[in-house]
Amino acid sequence: MTVQAKTESPTIISPETGEPLSRGVRPFTVTYKGQSITVDLPGWYPEGDGDGVLVGDDMVAADQALRDLKERVDGLPSPASIRRIRTKLKLSQRAAGAIFKVGPNAFDKYERGLVEPSGPTIQLLLLMDRHPDLIVDLQPS
Repeated sequence: MTVQAKTESPTIISPETGEPLSRGVRPFTVTYKGQSITVDLPGWYPEGDGDGVLVGDDMVAADQALRDLKERVDGLPSPASIRRIRTKLKLSQRAAGAIFKVGPNAFDKYERGLVEPSGPTIQLLLLMDRHPDLIVDLQPS
């Protein structure tokens, strides 16, 4: 007896139009305060032009592009920049939360992009990035 592996269907039906959609990638432009980035956005798309269906992690590229634009335009550090700064300071996420007085799980949330840090936390992060030696002044005695 042979067992065949179940494979993903190459098409799905659009819930809005009823037409078949195939898995693919299309360019998608993210704009923030007059600045734009175009990313490849995976999803289920019809032949030719038309709206697609995005599922699961399909929006990850667009979300990352928006964070990059916010970093470029507003100076709001992206999750990757926050992780880079914390690592540069040789702090665990919990230790960073204690030193920055934001709670033990805050850096986990910042680095996963679930929450954006407050203004004062951003300013302190950027200061510590430029002057990492000042971290000793923030650590408990």
